Amino acid sequence: MKKYNVAIVGIRGAVGYCMYQVLKERKFPINELRPMSSNPDECPSYEINGRKVKAVKLSHDAFKGIDFALFSPGAALSLEYAPSAVKAGAIVIDNTSAFRMDPTVPLVVPEVNPQDIEKHKGLIANPNCSTIQMVVALKPLHDYARIKRIVVSTYQSVSGAGSEAIEELEKQVINRQTPPKAFPHPIAFNLIPQIDVAMDNFYTKEEMKMVNETKKIMGDDSIRVTATCVRVPVLWAHSESINIETEKKLTREKAIELLSKAPGVHIIDDLRHSKYPQPLDVAGQDDTFVGRIREDESIKNGLNLWVVADNLRKGAATNAIQIAEEIIKKHQQ
Repeated sequence: MKKYNVAIVGIRGAVGYCMYQVLKERKFPINELRPMSSNPDECPSYEINGRKVKAVKLSHDAFKGIDFALFSPGAALSLEYAPSAVKAGAIVIDNTSAFRMDPTVPLVVPEVNPQDIEKHKGLIANPNCSTIQMVVALKPLHDYARIKRIVVSTYQSVSGAGSEAIEELEKQVINRQTPPKAFPHPIAFNLIPQIDVAMDNFYTKEEMKMVNETKKIMGDDSIRVTATCVRVPVLWAHSESINIETEKKLTREKAIELLSKAPGVHIIDDLRHSKYPQPLDVAGQDDTFVGRIREDESIKNGLNLWVVADNLRKGAATNAIQIAEEIIKKHQQ
């Protein structure tokens, strides 16, 4: 089997380190691992194939010989360095918001639109974490009944805001007087109905990511999407309450049938016995978990779902690596 040279840009971040872990867990065919950081001296050693490797300084000349460059250093650094990686011959899979809505860059969730990978010109965008888990759950329903409208409320864990946010929640649980830094308000024992900056339309940037990215990934601009994104005092995994309106009637039973066959979806749905997806159970797993499936009695063709996924894994690192695996698979055919 052919092996590949892989760079991880932003290895010190929560997503970057998760990429490293997922590569090892999935036994990705790695020849050379090249961790990259703006501050490599602050990085530990990384083990791959029984060898320890040190991080190198992120630079425009650091990508020579790299086959796949997994980026998660922040949008500004991706904008600066991703073109250099592409120029050096690497396929860049970028986890930041830098290129997601660029019409020339595919925005890919392998279970939903793998065919779009073939459109890449050296650069593929990884969608927002909250968008990924939603479209994984909705794609089989859309294919059957065509979704007209989506109303989603998210309950997003602090790990989506990085390592400092995790530390802040842990400190505030112990000492409620710990001042907020990662968030505008205390997060322990609280909910913050704002993720990212405010937009002119009174939505947040996170909410508009879900609106715009969903349409691009699903390949259907006619789907109407509205979102409310909330930060909650949970360490790992995002949860979403999703209501959809479809053209064709979609019963609970049919939805369960469709979702049970869908790639990457795991159903936990037994309300009478208090069984449904929860962040504590889902953290550390790669599937998208769906429960609380029920018909919306307020409209003719409506359905409610509760969707939970690990935001660092399927919402970021795992999805990026699955894209690389799809590329390898296509080359082997």
